[in-house]
Parts: sequence; structure tokens; C-alpha cells
Amino acid sequence: QVQLVESGGGLVQAGGSLRLSCAVSASMFSFNSMAWYRQAPGKQRELVASITVGGSTTYADSVKGRFTITRDNANLTMYLQMNSLKPEDTAVYYCFAIRARLGVQQPYWGQGTQVTVSS
Repeated sequence: QVQLVESGGGLVQAGGSLRLSCAVSASMFSFNSMAWYRQAPGKQRELVASITVGGSTTYADSVKGRFTITRDNANLTMYLQMNSLKPEDTAVYYCFAIRARLGVQQPYWGQGTQVTVSS
């Protein structure tokens, strides 16, 4: 069973930075795409950033220029560098990965890590 474990969340002042990590218990080359999602209280979960096995990235408009997603396949870890944080970035951040096995898409989620940005 694949496990995704996030770390690096916490409390930070507006304008500060945090780096989230997602440790993966399987070869990352098997995952077509990996991503970070977030969910704020009372809101739907939203895509923050994604990265393919080839390294192509996409970002939500709200985080472009501030967040950077990377993956270290050798160390089985994905990262989200978050700079110039704003109070509206406050949410639980989730790691996500998906792979195809025998024609079936297998999605995986981490347990989430809380990020709180104070004004």
C-alpha cells in the first residue's frame, strides 16, 4: 500500500515562507502526476500545483509566482516551497499522487498538514 506523508506545515506571519514535504513510500517514477491540494474551512478542496513525472508544472492563479512545486525522485519526496504567504493561504494542504496499474487509475492522498498564515 502506497503512503504519502506530509510535513512542514505550521504558523507563519504574512509575507513569510514555508516548505512542505511529501514523503512517498514507493517509486515516484510510477506516478504519472503528483500534486498539492488545499482545503480551507468551509471551502472545497482546490488544486494548488501539480507536477508530472517529466517535470512539467501547473499552478493555480492565486499562487503563481509565489509557490514552487518540485519532486526529488531519488529521495522519494515532493516539495512545495511557499513564499510571500498571505492569510488567504491558510488551509490544510494535502499531497496527492496518481498512477496507472493494469489500466486502472490509482489515486493516493496524504493525511494533510495545517498551514496558518497570520496577518
